[in-house]
Amino acid sequence: MRVEIWSDIACPWCYVGKARFEKALEAFPHRDQVEVVHRSFELDPGRAKGDVQPVLAMLTKKYGMSQAQAQSGEDNLGAQAAAEGLDYRTRDRDHGNTFDMHRLLHFAKEHGRQDELIQILYRANFAEERSVFAEGDERLVELAAEAGLDAGAAREVLADPARYADEVRADEREAAELGANGVPFVVLDRAYGVSGAQPAEVFTQALTQAWGDRSPLKLIDDGGAEACGPDGCAVPQH
Repeated sequence: MRVEIWSDIACPWCYVGKARFEKALEAFPHRDQVEVVHRSFELDPGRAKGDVQPVLAMLTKKYGMSQAQAQSGEDNLGAQAAAEGLDYRTRDRDHGNTFDMHRLLHFAKEHGRQDELIQILYRANFAEERSVFAEGDERLVELAAEAGLDAGAAREVLADPARYADEVRADEREAAELGANGVPFVVLDRAYGVSGAQPAEVFTQALTQAWGDRSPLKLIDDGGAEACGPDGCAVPQH
């Protein structure tokens, strides 16, 4: 079974939701037969690459809330993250464009390190003092290397804005086609969707239902036509 998760590194509920989903997956009896693929979704696609600002300033401007309301929301998110065993800095985080991170995640997918990289990016953005936005490409190269990727190759990806750009845009188009207008958005076998950072119990229910509803393969013709198998190939007898 394939599970696709649309998310953004700048999305705190994606950070929390990933932990909740993984808790459900860890307890799922068929977890070894579940493929998880992370898909791209930008919460702020129009933001220029160098446009970095404090999270509280972004929240007050985007949602028209007061500084106190924005800080209260961050404190609440910190508590939700802590309940999942995650570190979360509720003060002095910043916000910026995540397009290059999504390009790197597609690069990491090709090398089987996508899940490692997305977790490292989440941790760096939400739990560490150093910015993933303000320090430039070398910070992202450092994090890619930590995920087990070749630093030089990651640097080359970041230096070429066209690398994996089409893959990111394709993910975003698919999200729109599937009706996702927010993240996290989890799709199971393209048959079920779960929106938001739901409790682990909801993800457990979704995994169980999607697994149980998988349709067995229906053979169009089982008339004994010649085929090859573990014991060799059938040879017509004349």
